[in-house]
Amino acid sequence: MIILPLADKLRPNKIEDMIGQRHIIGKGKVLNKIIENKSIPNMILYGPPGTGKTTLANIIAKTTGKKYVKLNAINCGVKEIKEIIDE
Repeated sequence: MIILPLADKLRPNKIEDMIGQRHIIGKGKVLNKIIENKSIPNMILYGPPGTGKTTLANIIAKTTGKKYVKLNAINCGVKEIKEIIDE
């Protein structure tokens, strides 16, 4: 039996399950259309911890089947970014 933290159990799995930012992620809105069309541009998600950046990235990757790379500017330098781009 795998025991998950409560936050992981309650984390949204679909864009419709996310709360807030309806003007961007709501049905027919910009980000929702981009995800539905699977035409994801390069993007940087920025904001304080706990605001849903990673959750949104996971939903986008799962919904579109696209690969994404999670970077943290504190731990990642130019060398690591170049290695990721070369993959």
